[in-house]
Amino acid sequence: MGRSVPDPGSEKPAEFSSSSPSTFGSDYSAAEKAAFEDLDTYLDYGNPDRTAEARFAGSHRLKAGPLAMVETAFLSSAASLIWLVNTYFPPGPILRVLFPLPTALVYLRWGPRAGWMSALVSGLLLAVLMGPPRSLLYVIPYGLMGVQLGFLWSRRARWYLSIALGTLLGAIGFFFRVWLMSILLGEDLWIYLTRQVTQLLQWLLERLIAFGILDLGALGQPNLLAVQVLAIAMVIVSTSVYLFTVHLAAWLLLERLGAAMSPPPGWVQTLLDE
Repeated sequence: MGRSVPDPGSEKPAEFSSSSPSTFGSDYSAAEKAAFEDLDTYLDYGNPDRTAEARFAGSHRLKAGPLAMVETAFLSSAASLIWLVNTYFPPGPILRVLFPLPTALVYLRWGPRAGWMSALVSGLLLAVLMGPPRSLLYVIPYGLMGVQLGFLWSRRARWYLSIALGTLLGAIGFFFRVWLMSILLGEDLWIYLTRQVTQLLQWLLERLIAFGILDLGALGQPNLLAVQVLAIAMVIVSTSVYLFTVHLAAWLLLERLGAAMSPPPGWVQTLLDE
């Protein structure tokens, strides 16, 4: 009636020989081999003897893996932190120069997908910390500007082209800010801006009359169209100066962080060397 229980010590463990591998052993070996092959796809063991051009070209290969994800998350949080500190504890124009640089650095190191992901993650993080309106004010234009600059710098575009396109995007971002803030405040901020430009124009005319350059007949009611054109010109000039400063900061910083960009024009290089 009772069944005999086999002795555990009498049983021999299963042996897997290399001459006749089991299905499990072959599957495990193939999976392990594939894992190491995938690991080599994103780890770049650089040769220190390579030239700067070769290192620059190799850094723009599309890579995937934990390192790209970690760098993207870290630089996205750094961009959000810079915007947060500048909003609540503004130290002046110093931090504004750094707004698009983290996203541009991600683009230079890991390609377009990581660059767009960095801008999106920064916007989402700021939306949680500060609310959607302030998040939009960062994404447009600074998040998009970081992607644009990364795209142009990765292709070694000249500074004149990148500054011109960045100025266009920055001007669009300025008018988007005016439009959004006008909706939130319930007032037309463009009218306020034109009034400020009108007062500036009147002050300039008074100074020119005081120095005898113009006659008293120059004073009067300024033309509204001329005032608006002057306001747009001031926005474009200020944005151009800002983009030039961003390029200088990027040229001094990115080379030390493992990325590269197009060299500055000759006259800029001469001024920096002096």
